[in-house]
Amino acid sequence: MSSYDVLAGCYDRLTYDVDYSAWADYVEQQFAKHPLPGNTILDLACGTGSLTRELALRGYEMIGVDRSPEMLAEAAEKNRGVIPIEPIFLCQSMEKLDLYGTIDACVCCLDSVNYVTDPKKLARAFARVHLFLMPGGLFLFDINTPEKLEGLDGQVFLDETEDTYCVWRTEFSRRSRICSYFMDIFQLDGATGQWKRGEELHRERAYSVEELTAMLEDAGFRAIKTFGELKTRPPRPKEQRVFFTARKEI
Repeated sequence: MSSYDVLAGCYDRLTYDVDYSAWADYVEQQFAKHPLPGNTILDLACGTGSLTRELALRGYEMIGVDRSPEMLAEAAEKNRGVIPIEPIFLCQSMEKLDLYGTIDACVCCLDSVNYVTDPKKLARAFARVHLFLMPGGLFLFDINTPEKLEGLDGQVFLDETEDTYCVWRTEFSRRSRICSYFMDIFQLDGATGQWKRGEELHRERAYSVEELTAMLEDAGFRAIKTFGELKTRPPRPKEQRVFFTARKEI
């Protein structure tokens, strides 16, 4: 089982309830609080490019990076012909980020940071983002909190549409601090009328605010702040999702 080989083709249908417009609104709220040196934005771990598209349509020059070729294929098709500037997409892992030039901000949304389960690789990813940011540039990301991931242990979930059926169960290891999602995905083949089954394994690591703050500081970031889910207030106890902003010094 590997991540996104099967899921890529049905990801958007299964995540129809994600309000990417609201996420883009929040990103722009943070940009307004932290004026950027320019207009070039990196969408790190961009997935199928929904947020990339939202921001591109608002006039940002977007670069989408993801390690999954299957997800990037969906992203490229979704963003084809977007104006005023069509995004470009690169297939890279976070810790090996290698851009052709500098960026003015980086967003990494929908708990993508949790998917980097090796802390050393995440530290390298933060350092790579810092390297390519312009002075005064902003790094914005969110995480699923340890409380949320621990609470998922033993849960079973079902997502379905007319042609897709996904059952996933979760296991959380307190020793490794990793939450594993075991997915069975059934998709209806329109040509044959038969259902095809696929399997995937996704894993997220629980990181504390303190751990991530230390990693950001070690990478050279300053003015590190945390917020509640899509909020401009500080996170509250037992918050399920926490947002971070960090700035590269001028």
